[in-house]
Amino acid sequence: METLREVLYYYSENGWYVWDQFFRQFLMSAYGVLFAAIVGIPIGIFIAHHNRLSPWVLSLANIIQTIPSLAMLAVLMLVMGLGPNTVVFSLFLYSLLPIIKNTYTGIRNVDHALLESGKGMGMTKFQVLRMVELPLSLSVIMAGLRTALIITIGVATIGTFIGAGGLGDIILRGTNASNGTAIILAGAIPTALMAIIADFLMGWLEKKLVPGRKKKKAWGTSAEKIV
Repeated sequence: METLREVLYYYSENGWYVWDQFFRQFLMSAYGVLFAAIVGIPIGIFIAHHNRLSPWVLSLANIIQTIPSLAMLAVLMLVMGLGPNTVVFSLFLYSLLPIIKNTYTGIRNVDHALLESGKGMGMTKFQVLRMVELPLSLSVIMAGLRTALIITIGVATIGTFIGAGGLGDIILRGTNASNGTAIILAGAIPTALMAIIADFLMGWLEKKLVPGRKKKKAWGTSAEKIV
């Protein structure tokens, strides 16, 4: 109970500072995932249509994912210097694997009969992609984005070591204090809440964007009639 009181006291005294670091860390994570989505989704679509390239691209993304975050930041810092841009680029790299892999999996798992039905109706390749493949694979793609966002929120805390700010600043202050358990919790709790809120919001967005089961059944029924 005493630690909880200390955490609440820290929030009461440093509320604006905590909120500023919370918002800064969220922006770094969001930008990293956004840029990764802009690059990763087209790559996933491309390798799904050119399957011979998929082992090479996915292996490269896997290699990037296995690099320790501190080592990644240290290397990027030598090239890009200190600050949030370096962290955003590292988060971009860490987000590529789940986005590319889920996009590839979603596109490859679209029912072949539906693709043939679209082609039989006179659709171009782009129309098949836009009207058939992407809507039916959107749930898998969104799952990749959710995973990437959760990963980046956790990794972004180490941005404090290169002067990028974020909730890692608060956690680092706690580790340097003689009795800093409350300060560490004051930084760790918002980080966990950010991940939970981000997962909830992405889940809500997925439900709004992804066609429901009834629509998928309707697609299947219409395809069977066409065939």
